[in-house]
Amino acid sequence: MIGIVATIKVKAGMEKEFEAVAKELVAKVNSSEPGCKLYALHHGEAPQTYVFMERYADQAAVDAHRGTDYFKALGRKMGDYMDGRAEVMRLREVG
Repeated sequence: MIGIVATIKVKAGMEKEFEAVAKELVAKVNSSEPGCKLYALHHGEAPQTYVFMERYADQAAVDAHRGTDYFKALGRKMGDYMDGRAEVMRLREVG
């Protein structure tokens, strides 16, 4: 299993717009990607901070996720509301 934690800082006043696009992405991933075992959006502890928690069966599932048209399109839309780049941490399950 591969885990990914992506922390995103959102521009002040843009939280609702970001959430709307991010929720659309979460719904599409969860309904369309059998190799993705977890794809969830959370509020971070710091203001204007969000965290995507992701879990994939393997690298092929990660690649499939990144290659989807909806990931590319909605990722660009989310970028309009982000304050800088996402901080991404890749994890490998111990087992």
